[in-house]
Amino acid sequence: MPAEFPDFRLGTVPATSFTATLTERQGEPVERIPVPQRLVDWLAVYGLAVDSCTPAQLGLARELREAVHAAATAAATGARLPAAAVRVINDRSVEGRAAAVLTPEGERRWHLASGSVEDALSVIAADAIGILSGERDGKLALCASPTCRAAFFDTSQSRSRKWCDMNTCGNRQKKARFHAKQRKGPATAE
Repeated sequence: MPAEFPDFRLGTVPATSFTATLTERQGEPVERIPVPQRLVDWLAVYGLAVDSCTPAQLGLARELREAVHAAATAAATGARLPAAAVRVINDRSVEGRAAAVLTPEGERRWHLASGSVEDALSVIAADAIGILSGERDGKLALCASPTCRAAFFDTSQSRSRKWCDMNTCGNRQKKARFHAKQRKGPATAE
C-alpha cells in the first residue's frame, strides 16, 4: 500500500466535492480514493463516519461519483440529465438510511442509521438531488482548466467562478499565463 495518497480537494458542497475524488479527468486522472480506507477517510471529513468499507462498497461509491459527475456536467452545459446517472443517484439515495438533524447551533447535520457506506452514500446522493433539481441557490459549472473540467457548484454572488478550486486549477492556469507572457518577452507599445 502506498505510504501517501493525494490530498482530497474539499469544498462546501458534498456532492460535487465527492466528484473531485477523481481529478484531472481530461489529463492524467488522479484517483483520490484508490482503496476502501480512503473512502472511509473522505466520508469522515464530511461528518459521515462509517465503520468500514469493502471493495464492493468502494465500487458503489465510484459508480455514484461518476453518476453525479455525468449529471452535473449535463446540467452545467444545459443538456438533458443522463437516465443511467439519474437511476444510480436515485438508487443510492433510497438504499441508505440517513436523516437530517438540527444542531443546537442551528446547523444541519446528518445522522446515519448505521455505520454503513450505503447510509453515507445516500447523503451524497440526496445532496446531488438538491443541487441538480435547483433546490439549492447556486449554479452548476465546469472548471475552465482544460485538463480538469470538474463540475462544481458555484455559489459566488455573480455566479461567474471559472475554477473548481482557485488553489489548484486557478493557480495552475495563472502560472501558465504568467510563464507564457515571460516567454513572449515584454509587451511593446503600439
